[in-house]
Amino acid sequence: MRYKLSGTTMQTVEIELAAGETVYSQTSTMAWMSDRVRMHTNTGGGLFAGIARSFTGGSFFITDFSVDTGTGLVAFAPRFPGAIIPVTLAPGQSLICRKETFLCAEKTVTLELAWQQRIGAGFFGGAGFILQRVTGPGTVFLDLSGEVVTKDLAPGERLFVHAGHVGVHEPTVSFDIQMVPGFRNILFGGEGLFLATLTGPGKVHLQSMPIMNLAEEIAHYLPGSADRSGGGGGALGAIGTSAVVGGILGGLFGGDT
Repeated sequence: MRYKLSGTTMQTVEIELAAGETVYSQTSTMAWMSDRVRMHTNTGGGLFAGIARSFTGGSFFITDFSVDTGTGLVAFAPRFPGAIIPVTLAPGQSLICRKETFLCAEKTVTLELAWQQRIGAGFFGGAGFILQRVTGPGTVFLDLSGEVVTKDLAPGERLFVHAGHVGVHEPTVSFDIQMVPGFRNILFGGEGLFLATLTGPGKVHLQSMPIMNLAEEIAHYLPGSADRSGGGGGALGAIGTSAVVGGILGGLFGGDT
């Protein structure tokens, strides 16, 4: 299997399949394909597999793309501006991802549920209790919003991150939350009540533009919208209502913030 990434902030990945090779994706991500490629939509392991996948923010059905003879091309595109990360996983190697991060993968890669281990991280970490886990062997293509910055944390090294910017991390990285220090920072800092705490060892892929941030900025320009900037004047706005409420609702209902 060969692939080519095209674009900058509106990327696509075009995959060349040989006979007998198969990639799969969630529904509504295929952009174009050649006439040799065959599609097969299924639940990816039965009813419960489909239900479990939908809890992670994915689709109930998946679609397999394969070629019977010769070679064929199939391309995939994310739904939001961002970057596609190709990762080749060794047998048994896993990555923990935010919901809706999975784009497509070789058929040998498994996509399953991953749970937040700490209740506080689930409620206030901005990603909910349920995450995605991809496990090799094979190549997987992950979709993050905006530009991607990769950090390689040493053992015990900690990084404080606004929760919406955490995209993908290795299972060896510990994910927790910590209250923002200082009363003034909480009231007027605009970062919400909590920050995600990532502790090494392991790699972390951060995204520069969480979808919720983009949605809030677009909402300012919608007809009839009030000023939602949440500047320093109002205490509730300064706390960052969307960050707090979004984190709680994300933990309870699995929404992506």
